[in-house]
Amino acid sequence: MGGTGLVNVDVGSVITGIGNVADNLFTSDEERLQMALEDKKIDAGIATGQMAINQAEATHRSLFVAGWRPAIGWICAFAMGYQFILYPFLIWIWAILQVKGWVPDDLAPPPVLDTTALYTVLLGMLGIGGMRTWEKFKGVNSNSMVPTAPPPVKKKKAWQFWK
Repeated sequence: MGGTGLVNVDVGSVITGIGNVADNLFTSDEERLQMALEDKKIDAGIATGQMAINQAEATHRSLFVAGWRPAIGWICAFAMGYQFILYPFLIWIWAILQVKGWVPDDLAPPPVLDTTALYTVLLGMLGIGGMRTWEKFKGVNSNSMVPTAPPPVKKKKAWQFWK
């Protein structure tokens, strides 16, 4: 059994194989930017589709299609008015009526609303309204569904910190 005991290995193919594995494991900055750009394009497509749906709903002739968002707003306003304005007065009047004997003592007072779910809806609606206020502050046109460029930002000099 003669021989040197060496194995004939193609070093170039080993290096190429290791390079391919490393390339599959690691993503370059350019590839990351390209993936982020694709994500932004997908998000923009979804937002554009939602704007088209919102516009179609708002211009619909049926009150049940065009009026559901205002209806939710009015329901929230009524519930908040009941909970924080009307209910305290009702309890006060209820106690007076029980003292006078006009309302039986064992009759329960008007109910308290569970406002946990109401706050979720209301804060979501107010958040959207807050975003619109911010858009108005920035000068975004509300009469058009087409996005407009923001106004130019005035650059300050480093020493003009008070402006």
